[in-house]
This record gives sequence, C-alpha cells and structure tokens, in this order.
Amino acid sequence: MTRQQAEEKLRKYGQEQIFRYYDELSVEDQEKLLAQIDQTDFSIIDHLNKDQESAQRGAFAPLACMELDEIREKKEAFEQDGIGALKQGKVAALLLAGGMGTRLGSDAPKGTYDIGLTKHVYIFERQIQNLLEVVKPLDVWPMLFIMTSEKNHEATVGFLKEHAYFGYPEERIAFFQQDMAPACDDNGKVYLEEKGRIATSPNGNAGWYTSLIKAGLDQVLKDEGIEWINIFAVDNVLQRILDPVFIGACLQAQVSVGAKVVRKAAPDEKVGVICLEDGKPSIVEYYELSQEMMDAKNEKGDPAYNFGVILNYLFHLPELDEVVEKGTPLHVVRKKIPCLNEAGELVKPETENGYKFEQLVLDLIHQLDSCLPFEVVREKEFAPIKNKTGIDSVESARELCKQNGIEL
Repeated sequence: MTRQQAEEKLRKYGQEQIFRYYDELSVEDQEKLLAQIDQTDFSIIDHLNKDQESAQRGAFAPLACMELDEIREKKEAFEQDGIGALKQGKVAALLLAGGMGTRLGSDAPKGTYDIGLTKHVYIFERQIQNLLEVVKPLDVWPMLFIMTSEKNHEATVGFLKEHAYFGYPEERIAFFQQDMAPACDDNGKVYLEEKGRIATSPNGNAGWYTSLIKAGLDQVLKDEGIEWINIFAVDNVLQRILDPVFIGACLQAQVSVGAKVVRKAAPDEKVGVICLEDGKPSIVEYYELSQEMMDAKNEKGDPAYNFGVILNYLFHLPELDEVVEKGTPLHVVRKKIPCLNEAGELVKPETENGYKFEQLVLDLIHQLDSCLPFEVVREKEFAPIKNKTGIDSVESARELCKQNGIEL
C-alpha cells in the first residue's frame, strides 16, 4: 500500500489521526504502518454507533446434557466410532493460543509458562501430551492447528520448535495468526499504541475459523478430508483432546457441535452455562443467570442450568461454513486500552477508555441448529490456569495435576 492509498483509506473512515506521526517514523516503520493500515478493517467501528443487538439476549431454557452415566453405558460404541473417524483422518485439533501470560506475571506467550515444581513442565507441553495420549496408541497423526496472535506468534513458534514440538510431528502442525481488530475511543477514533502502530486486539474466540481460512489453511481441510475440528483453549492443562468417546457421541447424535461441560461447583460459579436461547443452542454467561434460573430444577430434581462450558468444542465443518458465510455478530466491549496521549506518550489507563470489537464462540454455537453438551469428570479434565494464585490458578492446576498422577 502506498502513502496516498493509505491516506485515502483513512479519510474514507475518518481516521486521519493515525498518520499524526508518520513523517517522524523511519522508512521501515512507515512501511509497517502502511501494511497495518492495509490489513485493518476500519468498517467495524461503525458498530459503535449501531444499536448493540448483541446486548439483547433471547429467552433462555435448559438444554439437556449427556451425563456421565449414559456416557459410561455407551462408551464402547462411542469410542469405536470416534477411533474410526480419527483413523479416516476426518478430525483435526485446533489450539487457541493467542494469549499472553500477563495475569501470571509473564510477558511471554501463556503456553510457555512453566508450572513445574521439580522439573520444567510447560502449559504447551501439557496440552501436547494430552493429545499424544489419545493419538499415539492409535498410530494416527491428525492435523494440529495452532492459532497465535501478532503479539506472540514468533515467540510461540520459536518456543515449540526449540522443544521439538514436545514429540508431535512437525509436518502435522500448522500455525496461523488470529485476525486483529482496531481499538477506539468513545468517539470512534482509533488509538495508536506506538507512533507507527495502531492499537489492536484479537477479534475474539469465534475468530478462529475465519482467521484459519484467511491464512489459506482451508485448503488443508479440503485436501485431507477433514470434517470436524476440536477447538480447545490453551489454559486448561487437564483436558482430553480428540477424545474418541466425545467424537463418537457427536457422530451418533448427528449434531452440528459438541461441547464438553463440567458439573458446576456452585450455582454462582463463574463459568458460562450451556442452554437454549430462543430454542437454539447457546451459552448464558454466569453474570446473566437470574436467581430464578439458578433455582430452577430439571425432572430429576437437579439444577436445570448445571453444566459449565470449558472451551473444548467439536465443530462439524459443513454447518460451520454456512454460519461463517452469513457472518457472526460483533460485540462492542468497553476496555482499558493502552494508547498514546496528546503528547505522544504511552499511557496505561486505570479505567476503561474505549472499545474493542470481538466475535464470541457463543454466537457461533447459537447460529447452529444442534449441540450435544457432553459431561466430563471435572477433576480429570478441568484445570484452568487464569490466575497466579487462588481459584483457577497455577496453584489449583498443580494440585489437580498431582491428583491425576502427573509429575511436576
């Protein structure tokens, strides 16, 4: 993109302030800014002035979950079908690894964080070991896609290469970067985070599929005949990935998406709950649960909204393609955004000073017609690392790993 083309694009969207320091930049930094302007979709700022439909939720109702008793009873048949799909190359895994370890006190990618006590045990290592436990005995090597962000891509790729991908074949791993969205002030003016760099943030946890397609990896899906993708978050160090029982259950139920869930530890636990919204599968966030919903019971007398999602989903690609073609709702979220002030100095605000734009997995799920909530044993598959200490922390994850015989 030339300077003239960039100026025309910025004028079109009323974002001329991005060029404020252009003449002060080195030639290299000027080129980087031009490239970033070329890649940035400024049209999403229009959502700031529209009615925020995403804030308007529909009518919630419980969605029945496939619970542990039924899964144990049908385990053999589910497992057989799941193994068959894996051996036919129909299922791939996708690790959402765009985050940094900031809340853990680290400036490195979250997956590189070391939870070991007597030896090195990295979060990435745990994820890949979980995957190897499933595929190695079957002698199948499904594609493992790893989504990074522009903030951690090089460090992530370098780290995994340095550690020989913890035993997963390099030729079966494909990296791609998540698309970024610009961040703006209350008036819709996009911030700068450096004199030659627009302030951006990842476009939300539903952006994984469009980002994969944009990277050209949809061709790999077609070439390999992949029909299902198991997406999973980087921070849960106990989850079972490409679980044949889960895959088989989704195949037999003929659903568009499967969601691994755990029984809630308390009615007000801070996890999203799988449910129906206006008759279609969805997720209700913990802060949206009314007292009436928390008190509601099902026919067995158990809490009706009792199963929390753990960000481990199995998507059927044909239906997902249709959803992506229609477009996913965009959420406008008020956030603290580090940015340059009028003097060109970087400030880190203590209160929310603008907006980020995100697509959420719950919207992907809500646009699909069917979902299988699939219960897993909480103590065996749910050890999220969100904080350094306390609930859902490095400390709690270490204890759960020890309980499961994992040497740290």
